Amino acid sequence: MRGRLVRTGVALVDAEGAQALTLREIARRAGVSHGAPRRWFPTHLDLLSAIAREGFAELAARVAEADREADRTGAGPRERVETLTRVYLGYAAERRGMYELMFRHDLLESGRLGLRETSLPLFARLAALVAELRPGTDAVTAAGALWANLHGLAQLRHWGSLSLATGSDDPAPFVRAALDAHLGPAEPTR
Repeated sequence: MRGRLVRTGVALVDAEGAQALTLREIARRAGVSHGAPRRWFPTHLDLLSAIAREGFAELAARVAEADREADRTGAGPRERVETLTRVYLGYAAERRGMYELMFRHDLLESGRLGLRETSLPLFARLAALVAELRPGTDAVTAAGALWANLHGLAQLRHWGSLSLATGSDDPAPFVRAALDAHLGPAEPTR
């Protein structure tokens, strides 16, 4: 039943967004009484955290797949960061409702149900790559600034503000500018 409630929540957030994730609606769609979720999830926040954990696990799997491909091709740290940004922004565009839920730590009990253990390694991966690219700097701060920039780009794109203000919805030039601003200019290709 626990898994069924989470799967129902994942389907609901994908179809209707994070605002649709009420206990009653999840229970209704799972075909159980409105009080049934409380048997497996003591609070609404626990259920939301379990749903978000699924999103972080999927994003982590996509990043791991990109890392395996980067290992295969011998990509350097800058190329790996560029790939990670594409994966991140692609996920944000494809799984809009889940993405929104995953980063609403004001809604989630992040320390419960292993949510932090699922979400923080993704940021640690970015920080490790930044440390490789910018030795001797505060890699966590630089990675945090880059992540905030990417998150803002994802949000502005979703809301239509990016294309309204810039005339383009293509994230590539904005990603390049963000990477250059936070990591320094890319080495010229030969």
